[in-house]
Amino acid sequence: MRDDDETESVPEHGAGGPPRWSTTEERWAAVELTIQMAIDRGEFDNLPGAGKPIEGLGTTNDPDWWIRRKIQSEDLTGLAPPAFQLRKESAEVEETLDAMWHESDVREYLEEFNKRVRHARMQLLGGPPVVTPLRDIDDDVRAWRERKKASTAAIEPAHVEAPRRWWRRTPRATD
Repeated sequence: MRDDDETESVPEHGAGGPPRWSTTEERWAAVELTIQMAIDRGEFDNLPGAGKPIEGLGTTNDPDWWIRRKIQSEDLTGLAPPAFQLRKESAEVEETLDAMWHESDVREYLEEFNKRVRHARMQLLGGPPVVTPLRDIDDDVRAWRERKKASTAAIEPAHVEAPRRWWRRTPRATD
């Protein structure tokens, strides 16, 4: 073994630049030291989100997590691949249907939605796969009817007394 292999590597200072280390361990030690000094100075105190878990960490192994989070945080529409658009629309389909008043409109919307899902599955343009399931139109219409019935029953009063007719009113006592 040569003598210069056993010598400790000392950080070299360039012309005013940061020191350069020769081994990975020295780099890790320098990074840890810098972090510890920042902690001691209090630079990590009162950061937003301190003490809270990182949102979405470890839930799935999705390679497109960053674009999904960006689209959701900025409420972007029309920019995402069809797979993302259809998935988001499928999650919100009940609210969309509840805003409709006629069964024919509900059926037409669901048929159009299924048509767009089928079309997106046939595209070979790349991008994420379309995993949005087709909607069962009869089941969705049945659920829409039940939600409509429940919402109208909650709005209507249980018993309303009919107004009395003028000829059935009791005469006023005169003085």
